[in-house]
Amino acid sequence: MKKLLILSGKGGTGKTTTAASFIRFSEAKAFADCDVDAPNLHIVSKINAEPSVRDYYGIDKAEIDPAKCLNCGKCASLCRFGAIKRLDGHFEIDEFGCEGCGVCVEVCPAKAISLKADAAGKLTLYKASETFATAELKMGRGNSGKLVSEVKSVMTDASPDAALAIIDGSPGIGCPVIASVTGVDLALIVTEPSASGLSDLKRLLHTSDILRVKVAVCVNKYDACPQKAQEIKEFCEKENVAFVGFLPFDKKASHAINHGLSVADIDCPLRDALRQVYEKTMALLEVKL
Repeated sequence: MKKLLILSGKGGTGKTTTAASFIRFSEAKAFADCDVDAPNLHIVSKINAEPSVRDYYGIDKAEIDPAKCLNCGKCASLCRFGAIKRLDGHFEIDEFGCEGCGVCVEVCPAKAISLKADAAGKLTLYKASETFATAELKMGRGNSGKLVSEVKSVMTDASPDAALAIIDGSPGIGCPVIASVTGVDLALIVTEPSASGLSDLKRLLHTSDILRVKVAVCVNKYDACPQKAQEIKEFCEKENVAFVGFLPFDKKASHAINHGLSVADIDCPLRDALRQVYEKTMALLEVKL
C-alpha cells in the first residue's frame, strides 16, 4: 500500500478539498482523516455503510472518592497542574487540568484517589467497498498524536489489499502532524501565495526532512498573488523540492462543499487544475493511474 498524505501549514488552505478530489480521481479504496481536532473529510466522502464507532482512551485521569476523602488538602498542595481545588467544602479534580501523573494517588493518606481510564474521543471506521477511518478528540484532551496513529493503523488493518491510501492530515507542524507524516510514502503540501504561506511551507519542509519523508508542493489560490506564487515555485526549485502545480481560486468550490460534494464531482477550472496536480503527484508516488 502506497500512502499519500496531504498537509498544510495552517487551516483553510485547501488541504481537505485537495484530499477529497484526489480520493475521487484515484477511486482510492482506503482513506483517512487525521485532523482529529477538527475532522471534516466525512462531509464530502459519502460511504454507504454503517459506521463502527468506539471510544478512544488517552491518558488516565485522577478521581476522588468523596466517601474516603479526609479533606486534608495534601493532594491539592502537591498538584503541579493546579487540577485539584476545594469546592463547597470538598476537593474536586478538574478533568481538563489533570495530566494523569499520579502524584495525588501516591500522597493521599486515605487512598481516596485513583486513576481511571478516560474516554478522550471517538474513533470511527466505515467499511464498504472503500475503507474510511476518522476520529474526533474531545475538547481539552491531549494525546492527539496517539489518536492519529490509531486512525492510520485502523485504516491499514481494514484494507490490507488496497494499492493506495490517501490521508488528510492536520495543519501545522505539531504532534498530530508528526504522527501523520510517519510511515507515509509522499507528503503533498498545499500552501498559499503569501509571506505566511511561504513561512509555513519552510517549517513543514524542515519537519518532513527530519522525518525523512519525500515531499511535493502545490500553491492554492495562486491568482490571489501570482508574484508570491512564483516566488514559492522558485524556492522549491532552488531547494530541489518537487513542485506539482498552481490551483486557481474558484467560487464553485465553496458551492460544491456546501452541497456535500468534492470539487472532482463538478465541472470547474479548479477541478481541471487539481487533476493535473493529481497526475504529477501520482507520478512521484509511482502509482499507475
